[in-house]
Amino acid sequence: MVHLEKDKDDESLRKWKEQLLGNVDADAVNETKEPDVKILSLTITSSGRPDIVLPIPESGNPKGLWFTLKEDISIGDASCATHLIDGDGTFNTAGLENFMKEVKLAECGLSYAVVSIMGPQSSGKSTLLNHLFHTNFREMDAFKGRSQTTKGIWMARCVGIEPCTLVMDLEGTDGRERGEDDTAFEKQSALFALAVSDIVLINMWCHDIGREQAANKPLLKTVFQVMMRLFSPRKTTLIFVIRDKTRTPMEHLEPVLRDDIQKIWDAVPKPEALKETPLSDFFNVEVVALSSYEEKEEQFKEQVANLRQRFHHSIKPGGLAGDRRAVVPASGFAFSAQQIWKIIKENKDLDLPAHKVMVATVRCEEIANEKFSSFVSNEEWRKLEETVQSSLVPGFGQKISSLLGTCLSEYDTEATYFDEGVRTSKRKQLEEKLLQHVQPAYQSVLGHLRSETLERFKQSLTDALSKGKGFASAAHECTDYSILQFNKGCLDASIAQANWDTSKMRDKLHRDIDAHIVAVRTVKLSELIGLYEKKLNASLSASVEALLDEAGDDTWPAIRKLLRRETEAAISGFSASLSAYDMDEVTNEKMISGVKDYAIGVVEGKAREEAGRVLIRMKDRFSTIFSHDSDSMPRVWTGKEDIRAITKTARSSSLKLLSVMAAIRLDDHADNIEKTLSLALVESGAVKSTTSADPLASSTWDEVPPEKTLINPVQCKSLWRQFRAETEYTVTQAISAQEASKRSNNWLPPPWAILALVVLGFNEFMTLLRNPLYLGVIFVGFLLTKALWVQLDISNQFRHGALSGILSISTNFLPTVMNLLRKLAEEGQKATNSGPQQNPPLPSKSFKDKDDHGDLSPSSSSTTTS
Repeated sequence: MVHLEKDKDDESLRKWKEQLLGNVDADAVNETKEPDVKILSLTITSSGRPDIVLPIPESGNPKGLWFTLKEDISIGDASCATHLIDGDGTFNTAGLENFMKEVKLAECGLSYAVVSIMGPQSSGKSTLLNHLFHTNFREMDAFKGRSQTTKGIWMARCVGIEPCTLVMDLEGTDGRERGEDDTAFEKQSALFALAVSDIVLINMWCHDIGREQAANKPLLKTVFQVMMRLFSPRKTTLIFVIRDKTRTPMEHLEPVLRDDIQKIWDAVPKPEALKETPLSDFFNVEVVALSSYEEKEEQFKEQVANLRQRFHHSIKPGGLAGDRRAVVPASGFAFSAQQIWKIIKENKDLDLPAHKVMVATVRCEEIANEKFSSFVSNEEWRKLEETVQSSLVPGFGQKISSLLGTCLSEYDTEATYFDEGVRTSKRKQLEEKLLQHVQPAYQSVLGHLRSETLERFKQSLTDALSKGKGFASAAHECTDYSILQFNKGCLDASIAQANWDTSKMRDKLHRDIDAHIVAVRTVKLSELIGLYEKKLNASLSASVEALLDEAGDDTWPAIRKLLRRETEAAISGFSASLSAYDMDEVTNEKMISGVKDYAIGVVEGKAREEAGRVLIRMKDRFSTIFSHDSDSMPRVWTGKEDIRAITKTARSSSLKLLSVMAAIRLDDHADNIEKTLSLALVESGAVKSTTSADPLASSTWDEVPPEKTLINPVQCKSLWRQFRAETEYTVTQAISAQEASKRSNNWLPPPWAILALVVLGFNEFMTLLRNPLYLGVIFVGFLLTKALWVQLDISNQFRHGALSGILSISTNFLPTVMNLLRKLAEEGQKATNSGPQQNPPLPSKSFKDKDDHGDLSPSSSSTTTS
């Protein structure tokens, strides 16, 4: 039968394949024409193309898959094979030369690779190669029984793999056809494969791991010895293909194989020059596991497809044969292979273990596998295995011990007559395998036991602490009780056939308990530390802020005293609380030190926070001192105040605040920050006259560590400049107010002007004295002017400047005059209504009303009228 691979929606490809192949009757191809005639091959002919000859497998299954035809197939893509060495050991020189011509191997140079496979007979080597490299090696028909399929060594070209890759299918070892004593060909073919191959696949069953014969370990030992003696060193990759992989994880199987290979290499006698040569100089060892082809065909094919990808570009650096050595050019491969086989055939010293031991090994292995399968399928075991996944099983150890004892007893009965050494070895392997199989369930039991014990410990510790018990004593008592209960559970789960150590699980429980204790203690200590830190923060923050706000000579001594007092109070209570946790002295001191550091951090943090507002505080202090007198009353600039002295005092006080805020002083070390600031900023004239260096042209203070500096000298200078600029306006306003006050108080003209008025106005003065009428008019005008002066508050208006005073007077003049006339009219009306009989004397009044505004009195009016 020909298998056509149809691409999706590609009708033209299907028709091309049918035209190329014609109509092939699958049922007739293997039909027997004569008693001794068979159809052995199928030739595909096409115009313009060379003939493609495909051998038909002798599987007896005409409906099986023979080959796959794909799009763009060429002669180089078809699998071409030759019988390189027959079963008698005859080397097929002509066949190899023809094979090289067909695959054009001579054109490859060094760009080719050789892969071979060896392993026990009927282990599926040919099947693996056909799926892995798309070759057509003859496969065993399981329906006809297990017998020898591959005889000698066959070679084929791998399909679809670059560079050109040749694969050799070796005759299986341990075949009954050759008998017990005729094993020389097995040794020779294995040695030949290692000698000419870049990659050697060692096919073996998963359950054969650990068997001396089935794992080919004696064969490899002999091959290593002869190879080093006969051939120049070359780098070969050994890939152990584990067939029918079981549930045993690869991480358990692979170390066993690698360890066996290393032991074989170490035991091999080596020439003096190669005595210390490591295995890695000659071989790369890899292990691959494949599922069962018969039971899990799809999974097997998928795994083989993944393995096939690794053979692409295998000779490139990093590939499977990327570091190979002593490569024979492709044109000389045929001659080289022929000479190697000739040398191998002349060597008679190779040897393998006796056949009887091998038979015992195989049979005992089969019995052991049967008993293991029986145990795995045992209903009682399966129920136990399922139950332990979710919960703890009481009496687990006793139940498993009984099942294991029954299984081993049955093995002893059936394997009694086989070689004692092999029987004992396989019994031990069976026991180890059984124990390995039940160990996950045992570990699950211990896991459940550990989890339940840990949960009970957590609950008991919580209950003890809630009752007010000391932490250390509660943790100690709960731990001892929990470990005792765990030990009882381990004894109940122990298996008689196993001597498994539970100390690791116990140690893990100890670690879990200790971790929980540490976690709970950490939480409790964190709460305790947080409580005392909160107290320290509350007692220090506001007090430190108030002390820094009143910055003076005793500010930092007061802060140190406050810090010491509050810290000692907090440490006293904190130390008493720590005693319940039973910690070592170093840990106690470390935690106490942490609380002290936190207190210092609160003070320093508050100091840094206040230092960020130092300019505002300096201006506030300057404004307070400059604008208020010693009794904290607002200043009235009357002209008698010494503004220069007041300004200096206010600035000195602000400078004091700046010096206090410049650095953190939690120790008693003295510094010269205030003196430096005073010389550089207040007495700068004197400093400039004595030295040209600027004491503030630095980023650090003398005798003050950088980490204790809040405001460095350069920043102080910048702040002071900004401070002076922002307070200059206040001083200027005070000076202006003082000058205005002086002007308002000195309303009389200068003495020389008064003398000039007397001299020049003497005649006019005498005229007024001689004429009383003028005098009366002048007196009335004086009263009116006085009333307007008081009503308009002229002296106060001009205190703020002449222009503002004139504008204010011009605005209020007319309303004030109208008010005066109204009041005069009201007074005249009252005098008329009172009559001539009532004329009591009235007290003399000035032009002021009850609100201290101008008012014209009746007495003044009557006097003026008369």
